[in-house]
Amino acid sequence: MPVLSPGTSRGSLSPTNQAGGCAPARKGVHLTLIRQGRQTQDQGFDGVAELAQFKTDLVQLLPRLRRFALTLTRNRDDGDDLVQTAVERAILRRSQWQPGTRLDSWLYTMMRNLWVSELRSRRVRVGGGQVDASETDELATPIAAPDHVYGNQMLAMVMSLSDGLSSTLLLVAVEGHSYQEAAQILDIPIGTVMSRMSRARQMMKEKLALAGEVASQ
Repeated sequence: MPVLSPGTSRGSLSPTNQAGGCAPARKGVHLTLIRQGRQTQDQGFDGVAELAQFKTDLVQLLPRLRRFALTLTRNRDDGDDLVQTAVERAILRRSQWQPGTRLDSWLYTMMRNLWVSELRSRRVRVGGGQVDASETDELATPIAAPDHVYGNQMLAMVMSLSDGLSSTLLLVAVEGHSYQEAAQILDIPIGTVMSRMSRARQMMKEKLALAGEVASQ
């Protein structure tokens, strides 16, 4: 995915091909941090030391942002595009984050909103008309080898859950967010979070039990 030069605007997460899929990312997020950070300093947007610390915090969060993006997009390339777009926006809108609050929650909410906007704007042709990408299976590309990507069998099990369950389980059980925080990030009622967590935990127990049976054979 091309990294935007200072002053360039974007209408979507990344260029799309004729089938409506995102083009693979071509640049790393670290270069985005450098370029966008330089632009922010040039505009006198923030103090140098404070901006440097903010960028450092962003870099430390990248693995977690990628995991969350994967639960939303179900596709590694789309997930990387989503993370880079969120990082760009976070730097440019640094003043909207309140120091003392959870930076990861702010970023997760931003990523969720960006992905919802992307799904609404993405179109694929079906017959003579058009439908939202979220309403067709054509773009529901299965995640490729999460074990290979993260070297973590547990993550693979989480990713095998539906997107709503996996995102909720990741936020609460892995990232340590409260039910209320997860509800705010995902923009759903807290009761829905509780219901999803109950279902996700039951499904994970079944998957772990099955994995144990297979391993013992």
